[in-house]
Amino acid sequence: MADINSDKSLMEKIVSLCKRRGFIFQSSEIYGGLGSCWDYGPLGIELKRNLKNEWWKAIVQERDDVVGLDSSILMSTKVWEASGHVSGFSDPLVECKKCNGRFRADDIPDAKICPNCGSELSEPRQFNLMFKTFMGPVEDAAAVTYLRPETAQGIFVNFDNVVNTTHKKIPFGIAQQGKSFRNEITTGNFIFRCREFEQMELEFFVKPGTDMEWFQHWLDERWNWYIKLGMNPEHLRFRAHPKEDLAHYAKCCSDIEYLFPMGWSEMEGIANRGNFDLTQHSTHSGKSLDVFDDATNEKYIPYVIEPSAGVDRGVLAFLCESYCEEPDKDDTRVVLKLNPRLSPYKVAILPLSKKEPLASLSKEIYSNLRKVFSATYDDAQSIGRRYRRQDEIGTPYCLTVDFDTIEDKMVTLRDRDSMEQIRIPIAEIESTLHAKLGF
Repeated sequence: MADINSDKSLMEKIVSLCKRRGFIFQSSEIYGGLGSCWDYGPLGIELKRNLKNEWWKAIVQERDDVVGLDSSILMSTKVWEASGHVSGFSDPLVECKKCNGRFRADDIPDAKICPNCGSELSEPRQFNLMFKTFMGPVEDAAAVTYLRPETAQGIFVNFDNVVNTTHKKIPFGIAQQGKSFRNEITTGNFIFRCREFEQMELEFFVKPGTDMEWFQHWLDERWNWYIKLGMNPEHLRFRAHPKEDLAHYAKCCSDIEYLFPMGWSEMEGIANRGNFDLTQHSTHSGKSLDVFDDATNEKYIPYVIEPSAGVDRGVLAFLCESYCEEPDKDDTRVVLKLNPRLSPYKVAILPLSKKEPLASLSKEIYSNLRKVFSATYDDAQSIGRRYRRQDEIGTPYCLTVDFDTIEDKMVTLRDRDSMEQIRIPIAEIESTLHAKLGF
């Protein structure tokens, strides 16, 4: 693994690899780019989709106490008034009186001195982070709406709908993945902090009094999920929020932080939000959002435990974690040692020659495999260059079809991490890959 404690240039290498191999591009690049907005290329979208699928599998598919939801990005302005976002979702903004640079006051060492030119900064003022837009043809106060800054509120306002249609009983959860938007004052560190990003959020509703037990449950669950997908525990840590830093509604909150090249930073937050959200929406909408406990014959508004992960931050963390440089003869081998479940392609089919009959046989193998595994076909340049290319994009296995294959019906299977090669029958390719990949 890359030594991210000492390799200060790792982020530059990750950015370069992502552009060169088609993982992530700058948005609107041909027009000079749009700051802190990014496009996921052919390989990036596969990695991102795999990460989201693994989260959904662990959170929804493998549990019988969680269901899914996909709420609208645009919601009634009353939702954001009730949640407190209209009045309180802001960061302290300071502006340089000389160069006019703008910064978050809590992001710079000295909130009175400009980090760019050393001149005096203005007094902090609160800057609302929500993107404002207008719904309908007339741009007036009545038409104001917002792009959602989080996916959670879509879950809370649908709580009653989900309970009535699924008949779920407390404790249970509602999970959602989707885009959110925040007009960040300062962005940077590649895809770590963006104005348009994607979240994976779970709101897990519990009976008051059991909330701390469930809070610990989700701390353990989320930590173990990252470890199972290949994170080094030494590169992860919990950071409990001190009381003075907690959101006003939160009972407690802990972040799972990853040791990024720029230092320890939040990758996911797990919060005990109490019953603030459902209480607010019940009060503002006039719709009762309490539940009835058959066992105790009592009504109550549930507490909620919220594990909230950033998809883009997860992608960046796994890229950093898997990036590896290994000396190889007179060259350096760059490898993304991604967990195969996250790898964009599980297998690459590499014909030793473009000529027949190797080409037809290779394409036949590829056609059959791609129905089962995410696969790619690569016949450009030498076999050595193709191996290096597949190593660099994280493909765990390569299948080489050579001239002996025509006679013995065997192909060479190469392991990305060990570079070991074995010969296997064409008829056993699928079963062998299933066994080696573990799924």
